[in-house]
Formats: sequence, structure tokens, C-alpha cells
Amino acid sequence: MDRRKFLTGAAGATVLGTVLGSQPAAADTPKQPASFGAPGANFPKVGGDLGNQNHTPLSQINRRTLDRLGGAWHVNLEGGDTSSAQQSTIVAQDGVLYVQTTQQNVYAVDGRTGAVKWKANVGSERTNMRGVALGQGKVFSTSGANILHALDQKTGAVVWKTPLLTEDPGQGTPEPCDPANGQCGGTTGTLAGAVVYWDGLIYVGMQGSTAGARGRAYALDAATGKIAWTFWAVPGPDQFGGDTWEGDSWKTGGAVCWIHPAIDPDLKTVYWTFGNPYPRTNGSTRGGDNLFANSLVALDAKTGKRRWHFQSVHHDIWDYDNVMSPVLIDLRIDGRLRKVLVYGSKVGMYYILDRTNGKPVQGIEERPVPQDPRHKTSPTQPFPKGDPFVPQEPRLDNATRPVPFYPTGGLFATHWDRATIIFPGAGGGADWSHVSFNPETGWVYVGYGLINSAYSNTVGGRVNTARPYGEYFAGGLAAVDPRTNKLVWSKDSQWSLAHGNGILTTGGGVMFQGGPDGVLIGMDDTDARELWHFQCGAGVHTSPISYEIDGQQYLAVFAGGNGLPYPDIPKGDHLWAFKLGGKVAPAAAPTPPSKRNQIRAAAVTAAAARNTVTLGRVWDAAAGAPGAQENTVAQTAMAPQNLSVPVGTEITFVNPAGNVSAHGAVSFFEYEFDSGTLMPGQSFKHTFTKKGEFFYNDPIYPQSTGKIVVT
Repeated sequence: MDRRKFLTGAAGATVLGTVLGSQPAAADTPKQPASFGAPGANFPKVGGDLGNQNHTPLSQINRRTLDRLGGAWHVNLEGGDTSSAQQSTIVAQDGVLYVQTTQQNVYAVDGRTGAVKWKANVGSERTNMRGVALGQGKVFSTSGANILHALDQKTGAVVWKTPLLTEDPGQGTPEPCDPANGQCGGTTGTLAGAVVYWDGLIYVGMQGSTAGARGRAYALDAATGKIAWTFWAVPGPDQFGGDTWEGDSWKTGGAVCWIHPAIDPDLKTVYWTFGNPYPRTNGSTRGGDNLFANSLVALDAKTGKRRWHFQSVHHDIWDYDNVMSPVLIDLRIDGRLRKVLVYGSKVGMYYILDRTNGKPVQGIEERPVPQDPRHKTSPTQPFPKGDPFVPQEPRLDNATRPVPFYPTGGLFATHWDRATIIFPGAGGGADWSHVSFNPETGWVYVGYGLINSAYSNTVGGRVNTARPYGEYFAGGLAAVDPRTNKLVWSKDSQWSLAHGNGILTTGGGVMFQGGPDGVLIGMDDTDARELWHFQCGAGVHTSPISYEIDGQQYLAVFAGGNGLPYPDIPKGDHLWAFKLGGKVAPAAAPTPPSKRNQIRAAAVTAAAARNTVTLGRVWDAAAGAPGAQENTVAQTAMAPQNLSVPVGTEITFVNPAGNVSAHGAVSFFEYEFDSGTLMPGQSFKHTFTKKGEFFYNDPIYPQSTGKIVVT
């Protein structure tokens, strides 16, 4: 390939989406189980129903009436606070909306007017809050202090509180683990995921795989708060799956369940997805398949006993945890009624399983994959029959175009000490956004991201799953036919839509999804054609919901932003409701996130840096000078990393004589300058004659990236 073309490319270019012309399968879609508790006037849980179908049959808001949809009311729940992201999806019952905030408050809000009926504080330690559960006249909420709260649904008063992620024998935890702290040597972790209620029990999970928490899933008695059972996601040596962990690596195994499960009441089974093992990008210390990391586990809903499991990635070294809310669907396939489960996302393809026994519906093939003995990689990985809904490797014609000089690879490519760009990345083709199954079309809809990650084994301070500075971010929306696991269509977007940007489909033929720029979009559910949009004032990283009061259909969403994948997503606390004829105007548009992964180090003026960039050194902000030691592993080893330059200025790039390695500085995608390889003591000069933003990296150690802003 011509080197100049590789370095320039078409900045931010995306490929057009794929349209395959498949027809909706509504006529062949059986009625879904009544036991799931499909939404109607109420939207009683995150995901809509126990099968997480995220669909409402309400149809007053439809393609014909959508142009009359407007704001019914708007509330800033935390007084306009923009300090925290918000990930809590609303639930609605009997005209009241229930939602949490990262600020550790639970609200009951009148769904007709937006008036706050009550507010309950559950602590001060902020953490992700993804949704409450309703049951037995109570509202169940996690907290940042790892306490599960039961609140009176009418008043918000505390009914009971149960500390979790403890090893108090009185709480019924079946295995003490490490006698010192109960965490088997790793971090404690924190409660995570929306809470789920079914038949007298509450189900709640946790996060913490990145720091060595040993995963567990809880069920508690809704009346008393007593722990009913605990499922340890990393089995001990004498338990089923314990032989899949080398030595004592199970003690810090990770495999946390940080998104809520699905439940089939007829089969009395809860389906939960478990995350990556620890360490997440270094497999050298934990030989084996590492069950139940990267697995979907079917558990007896009353006892927590494992019924079956499916591992989608063996011995993960890519953070491909496929943690999502599983979607349960009854389908007619080849004339036969099948109870299926849709699982997957990060690898950009779905595993569609028979939920009675875990067997693949369309088939799954174990294929040989690249190997690295240092990682103790698995010889094969499972590939489902059907289509991926994103590319399976970086491409030059969309946002997955890799930053130059990195080694690159596709799904399951290996890495070691050199930072290696791989797509799908750690943020996945799709990550944790709630997908939707629409019985009107028979399709599953998923938001995806087109974002690379750079992997290394993290030893000696190397990067982990970093998103290379200067790369472009984008994404899109896809429809998959679960009967065949074939892609129906995909539509690329300017935004990544994989981090909480949930999809709601409706009986009116319109589907809704929000983006990081704060815009909520209504689309035709057959082809994703945009029909309506509304600015919510902050990034929308929760699922829209719909409910009904006195025959009036409402749409609601909580818009508060997120920290991923864009670090500069606008944050807030905007609770919105919409109805036909609504008159509340949209919010002022916030500054949208950068579509390029920005360097966040404070800018240093050219004068302060003496018109010089020192290669292979990290800038010492306190001293206002390059650091004294060479650094070949950091992403920040350009001193200064962010330089502000008046047009017409000459800048010297120097590899100081005290370094031992060759370095360089090459502008990528814009191709403004190229120093070539500079040995210690050599330098290169360039005069900036045009204004702009120019990213550059070191061709020898490409993770080290800088930026020149010419004004």
C-alpha cells in the first residue's frame, strides 16, 4: 500500500450501511409468552419484560402521527448538575416513573406532569446506577456503598437494607473464600446492573473484573432482604469448572455479571451473562478456558444451581466479555416452535441458543484461531452460523482505519508486548446497550460501535485496551433476523451507539434510540429511516420507554451522558417525557463529543516548550519541562503531548542524546510532517504554515502520540 495514502485516508470516513432487502417476519412470529409480562400501559422493568425484548405494543405514537410528537414535560432531577454521567433506564407503573441517579438518589415522578412525588437518598458513594426493580409494593435499588435498598413504593421510606459483597456468614454466603477478606485476594467490586424482580426474589449483579473481583450473582428474598442464594462465577478447585483455572488464579478470576439477567418464568430459569477473566489482557497466569468468564449461564431461578452454560470466548485476552442483557424470544423456525435466547455483542455476532438446553439453534463451529503460547491461548473459538453485524477486522474505508505503525489484527488476533490495534475492540462491535426484539418485524435491533482498541499484556506499565489517540469514532444500527442469524440491514452513523444507547421498538412501527450528542431519534423500524428527532440536552445512554395514562401514550427517556466511548460526552440530569401535541421545546444543544479520540493533556504553548517537542519523554507539568527518563511504553511520551502553535512557527522534534532508542514523529491522516527515524541526538524541524489540528505518533513506539494545534 502507498504509505502516503495510508497516512492520509479520508478523515472520519464511514462506509454506507448494508441493506439486504429481507422482508419482515411478523406473519411468522408466534405470540410471545404471557409469563414474560409484556409492557402496555406500564413499562414495569428495565428491558420492558422478563425476556428483555424492549418493545411496547402501544401504537398511538406511530409513523403517521410522529410529526406531532413533542415535549410533554422536562425535569432536571439533580438541579442541573453536570458532574456525573447517568445510565439508569426508567421504569413506569400506574402513571409513576421510577429512576435512579448516579448522585445516589431514587425518584418517583408523576408521569403526567413531571412533578417529583418523592426522593430517597441511598448513600453518597457514586457509582453507575442502571435501573430499579418494582415488586411487592417496593422499589429495589442498589447503591455505591454495596447496599441493596428496599423502599416503600408510595413514600420512598426504607423498608429494609442489605449489605452485599460481604462475607458475613449470617447473610448466607455459601463460600468464605479467602479467610482474610473473603475476596480471594482481589478487589471487592461494586454492585452493578439494573435490579430484577420475579416471584418474590430480587436478582442483582456486580462489577469489578478489571481489578480482580471474584464474580458472583445474588438472589434475595424481596420481603426480608435475606440472601436466598449466591452463584460464584469463578468456581473453586472442587467445583464444576474449577479445573479450567490454573493454580490459584480462580481467586482473582473476575467474571462479574454487571448487566441484568433475563428470566423465563415457565422454565423457572434465570439467564445471566458473566464478564472477562482477570487479568483481562494477559492470559499467562491463568491457563485454561476460565469458566464461567465470557459465558452465559442458565441458573435455577429459585436455587441458583447451574443448569447449563455456554462460553462464547475461551480464555479471553481481549475483554470480549459479551456482557449484555440476554433477549428471550419464542420463534417459529422451519415450522417448529423454538424457545431461543439471543446472546453476544462485543464480538459483533450473536449466539442464538435453545434456552431449554443451551444448544445452538443455527449451529456453532469451533474454529482454529491465532496462537501465542505466552498467553496460553485457546486453540479454537466458537463461531456461530449466520452473519456478523460489524466488520471482523479494521478497514481503511471507515472509522476502524487504524492509526499507522501499530501491528493490526481482526477478531481473536493475538498481542503481547507491542500495542496491537484489533477490531472489534474492547468496546465491542456492540457493548452493553439494551437491544430490542420487535415481534412486528421479527427482527432484533442492535446499536454498534466502530472503534478500535490497542492491546498489550500490561506488564511494565504497557497500555491495556487503550483507544489509540487520534483515531476516529463512529458506529451504527443493525437489524438481525434471529430465525437465521442473518444480517437484515445495517446503517452506519456518525456516532458509536454501543454504550447504553438502548433501542425501544413500538407497535406504531417507530423505534427510538438516543446518541452521545443528546439527540433522541425516531426511526422507521423497517429500514432505520429517520422520521423525528429531539435534542435532550445531554448524551442519551439509557433506553427510551413508553407508558400510557388515561389513553394517552407517552415516551420517556433519562438523558445524562456517559464516560465511554467518548470521554467528552455532555453530561446532565434531564428527565424527559413526550406526547402527541406536547409543547415543551427541545433543550439547547450541548457541545457534542469529538469524533476523534482527543488527547486530554493540558495544552502547552510553543513558547513555554521552547518551540521543541522531545520524543520518548513524558512532560513534567510541575517542572514545565520534559521528564528525565526515556519512556517506551506510555501513550504520553511526547513532551509536551499537546502543543499550541501560532501559524508560521518552526518546531523542532528532538530525540535527546540521553535516549537509547530510535524515535520519530509522523503526522497521520493529515500528513503534515514526517521526521523519519531519528537516532539519539538527532532532530527534525517543521514550520507550520496552515491552521489545524495535527495528530502524530512515533513510528517506532506508535502508542506514543502527540497533537499540534496550529492557531
